[in-house]
Amino acid sequence: MGFKCGIVGLPNVGKSTLFNALTQTAAAQAANYPFCTIEPNVGDVAVPDPRMEALAGIAGSKELIPTRLTFVDIAGLVKGASKGEGLGNQFLATIREVDAVAYVLRCFVDDDITHVEGRINPLSDAEIVETELMLADLESLEKRVTAAEKKAKGGDKEAKQLVELMNIALPYLREGQPARMATAQDKISPDEMAAWEGLNLLTSKPVLYVCNVEEESAATGNEYSAQVEARAKAEGAECVVISARIEEEIAQLPNAERAEYLETLGLEEPGLNRLIRAGYKLLDLITYFTVGPKETRAWTITKGTRAPAAAGVIHTDFEKGFIRAETIAYDDYVALKGENGAKDAGKMRLEGKEYVVHDGDVMHFRFAN
Repeated sequence: MGFKCGIVGLPNVGKSTLFNALTQTAAAQAANYPFCTIEPNVGDVAVPDPRMEALAGIAGSKELIPTRLTFVDIAGLVKGASKGEGLGNQFLATIREVDAVAYVLRCFVDDDITHVEGRINPLSDAEIVETELMLADLESLEKRVTAAEKKAKGGDKEAKQLVELMNIALPYLREGQPARMATAQDKISPDEMAAWEGLNLLTSKPVLYVCNVEEESAATGNEYSAQVEARAKAEGAECVVISARIEEEIAQLPNAERAEYLETLGLEEPGLNRLIRAGYKLLDLITYFTVGPKETRAWTITKGTRAPAAAGVIHTDFEKGFIRAETIAYDDYVALKGENGAKDAGKMRLEGKEYVVHDGDVMHFRFAN
């Protein structure tokens, strides 16, 4: 399990350039005109995790298999997208399919690259994108609520719950606030979350702000990115400062040259790493590992997942026949030089069905066929 993140924004803000860098492909055409991305591009990327090399080195693993994330490059939205302007309807439908939305905002000045609104104002850009998504949600709910109310009056319990949730979301949207504010303000109970997510609202999805800055500001940010960071902090959202152009250049370099190039720019790591960490935090994701001579493999689960469900990520049979999980914390595995050392020190635990998996756990599942 990973997450599927949609990359959205106005035309010419660097979405496709960032996508190319993230996926290390040229699948998305980056060009200086609106709608150069005619079909949503989908790319999988490996999640970089330095812990894997440490584990593999101790276990003598022949192969490292990281977990993967999916990014979807969605063509630029414009004012009126919710009404079908530009290529709006097609791309709004694509956004509904993702787990989180990365708003790529232009935080750089370049007279050679046209801005569709004729000015540089990332906060205004964010408002345009958010407004179109809210309008689409509002239209969707107002069309659906009447039919749901009729079913609810007829005694349909599921419809009754949906009506209640719709009536929570609608006031936010009518007041120009995204639906995710309902969860931020604890208006949705844990028991209602599955039905809430089933409404499939564009603005209920977690948001990550990506500030695309010029190369000189990649390490420190600039006045534009500072404005976005302040907005993100106020909303409790995640924010990453990145130079899509630098990331594209890094992606084309041999691995041996990347560290040196990053050092010359005052960067400790590629922006991709920071983007992934922000995405993990955004969606409450953690990683556990399976380790052996054949392979060291990373698996992604949601924070709070119990051991049987975590085993089910590997194979459904593991969850159905779950007996116990042999578990070693990452720090113990490394400090004690592997499984045998952890066993000898009493640091290998036998965990049952109620065990909540922790980030970095090294696990071996026992199950009945």
